[in-house]
Amino acid sequence: MEMQRIEKAKISRCKVCGEESIYISEALGVCLKCIRERPDEAIELCKSAHAKVRERFGLPVDPPRDEDGIECRICSNRCIIGKGSKGYCGLRRNVDGKIESLEGVITAYLDPLPTNCCAGWFCQGNKEDGYNLAVFPYGCTFDCLFCQNWEHKLIDPRIRMSEDDILRMAKKANCVCYFGGTPEPQLPFLLRVSDAILDEKKIRICWEWNGTGNRKLVERSAELSERSGGIIKFDLKAFDKNLHLALTGRPNDAVLENFEYVANEFGRDILTATTLLVPGYVDEREIQEIARFISSLDPEIPYSLLVFHPDFMMMDLPITPKEQAYRCYQVAKKYLKRVNLGNAFLLSE
Repeated sequence: MEMQRIEKAKISRCKVCGEESIYISEALGVCLKCIRERPDEAIELCKSAHAKVRERFGLPVDPPRDEDGIECRICSNRCIIGKGSKGYCGLRRNVDGKIESLEGVITAYLDPLPTNCCAGWFCQGNKEDGYNLAVFPYGCTFDCLFCQNWEHKLIDPRIRMSEDDILRMAKKANCVCYFGGTPEPQLPFLLRVSDAILDEKKIRICWEWNGTGNRKLVERSAELSERSGGIIKFDLKAFDKNLHLALTGRPNDAVLENFEYVANEFGRDILTATTLLVPGYVDEREIQEIARFISSLDPEIPYSLLVFHPDFMMMDLPITPKEQAYRCYQVAKKYLKRVNLGNAFLLSE
């Protein structure tokens, strides 16, 4: 089974060193070794790859830095948006010299418990009968070429939900999970909605994000999760700064800083992390560095490794090989006490 899947993957050539492999994505155009050892050449090619994707969706190639614009402080991109332009996420805009946000560009659905939540393997909520309200805010602060929810880029102002719409749905749920994309571009709206939900009923408030939010907004989000019994899941996509830039188009400094802040201020009871095992890129070395980082804060923090399946611009890569998945799992277990392998059903028997 596994060999059949791998044989369907496409062989691509690294534009830096010329190596050919099924573990080089044509969309990215460079191999892991060159990203690590020849970043000056490799990262420029990766930036071009991200630029093509963002132009296709009508999104800014980089966070704008218009010297006559207005700074947006919602996330770590800190866009300075000129009149008539929009921020990196596509939701924040400068309209006549004032920052406006397309708040409520969201879809939502009630998902029966237990659900496939990344925290489901340890969360008490997944042992209950009832529903999770899955809230999908459009927009993102990254540009992941492997994104498995890439529809967040299709920002349509006609797709709107009001605070009352979400409140009505929350009445039927045991928990609310904001994912995406990532919730950060719409955090002010989502925090207001969450406050209103908790005013009406006892319910868990959970966040699945990339961790790039403004520190004050992260703090408020963590307070809500702590008060409600919910969790915050950070998607730690890579530890190496160059690899993170290559895969997501953006740096990971704020991600690691916010993760450390939540760990230190709120503790392991609300915090968890995941990493997608992108074959050819996120290897044992990356998992070791991420696991070591998490362990330095608290070895009891739950950590999930997720098996990759081809999606978005990386359709040419294979599913994570079983051997790689289990090697990464064993590496993580050396540092952390609570490690899970998610999407294991994708692996060959």
